[in-house]
Amino acid sequence: MVQAGGSPAERTPLRRSAPARRDPSPEPALRQVMAQFATGVTILTVGGEGAHGMTANAFTSVSLDPPLVLCCVSRAARMHSSIVAAGSFAANILASGQQHLSRYFTDWRRPDGMAQFEPVGCTVGARTGAPLITGALAWLECEVAEVLDGGDHSIFLGRVVAAAREAGEGALVFYDGGYHHVRGRARAA
Repeated sequence: MVQAGGSPAERTPLRRSAPARRDPSPEPALRQVMAQFATGVTILTVGGEGAHGMTANAFTSVSLDPPLVLCCVSRAARMHSSIVAAGSFAANILASGQQHLSRYFTDWRRPDGMAQFEPVGCTVGARTGAPLITGALAWLECEVAEVLDGGDHSIFLGRVVAAAREAGEGALVFYDGGYHHVRGRARAA
């Protein structure tokens, strides 16, 4: 093998190092590496006939102008078909004291439809009809702007049509396989 560029006389051979040992699949390593990335915890919600809620940490802002966020949802998840059918969703950003809600929305034994929100406490979003969870740090109501292929997930790009925040004292985050609480700091004037 020779280095690109220059005349053949100027090229120097590249040396191959011994191949690194790799797992047959990068999935276990990817899970371990991504566990080191602290994320906020959200509950994605959809209202209407396909009402559903799901805990998600694959959520982030994309753009302020236009206001865009994204969430990633497995194609095998019930939430996927709910978002596709509704064409909208809400993201509820959880406060530090809402770990129980995060766990609740991962439990497949909870009721279906709007009944799953009865023990939670929520209001219906004015723009999307999606449940907005009481006590969350913030809510974003989004209309689906685009759906992108993300392997075994779909990437839902959402145009933010309404947003609000509460004066919470801390956020719920997920890091290294567990929940953690981040206390808010006073803002400099």
